[in-house]
Amino acid sequence: MVNRKKRLQKGVKSIEKQIKLHEEKLRKSEKEDNIELAEYYRKEIAAKKKDKEEKQRILNKGG
Repeated sequence: MVNRKKRLQKGVKSIEKQIKLHEEKLRKSEKEDNIELAEYYRKEIAAKKKDKEEKQRILNKGG
């Protein structure tokens, strides 16, 4: 169980980094008025936040 908990924690940190990266790309695409790309990043960020919440829920439940 300890390995699973560590793996989940590592996964949550990885997803957080991906969210930050996508948020930066979103700001850049909005600045360049690239609407389609901005919408793509919004969807990706929402999906990654959902994944993060699920991993966090499993981790809090007892991992």
